[in-house]
Amino acid sequence: MPNSFQSLCVFCGAHSGTNPRFAEVARDLGRYLAENKIRLVTGGGSVGLMGAVADGCLEAGGEVVGVITTYLRERELAHPKATVMEVTPNMLERKKRMAELSEGFISLPGGIGTLDELFEMLTWSRLSEHDKPSGLLNVDGFYDELISFCTVTQVEAGFITEEDAGNLVAADSIDDLIEKLSEAARLGPSSLYRK
Repeated sequence: MPNSFQSLCVFCGAHSGTNPRFAEVARDLGRYLAENKIRLVTGGGSVGLMGAVADGCLEAGGEVVGVITTYLRERELAHPKATVMEVTPNMLERKKRMAELSEGFISLPGGIGTLDELFEMLTWSRLSEHDKPSGLLNVDGFYDELISFCTVTQVEAGFITEEDAGNLVAADSIDDLIEKLSEAARLGPSSLYRK
């Protein structure tokens, strides 16, 4: 299936984590986006996985739009080679702007901030604030337990429906995830659940 995206937002850690594969896959994702003419929207940082995905994209001739808060820019964490760097006054405005600039969302491994961004976008989809797909790139099983929690535990406990759980798209490879996200973008939220 051909790619249907012009821009994708990538949420990920400002640290690299303990598994070297995390940074390797982040760079690979950045390169993939550049090679497929998909603009990367990111949190604007130059460190950790956030820096790795931006570096991979830039090294392959891609476009990187960073959105960073005043606080983080003042700490000199903004990526110096980003194509465009927008500055917001706070994290809420940062997430809002990243969502406005993107046609879908990919979460790489990360910490609390990454989870916050992932669940905010899923919540906005559930509340019809947007109809953009959200995906997890499950590098080396990093998100196995979270996927199970969202698609089994929460459903069985009656907090979300199977259809709502279907808004979370997950895959182990970049190609597979982009294909699933493209299908979800074309068919709408929870489309993969309805198959």
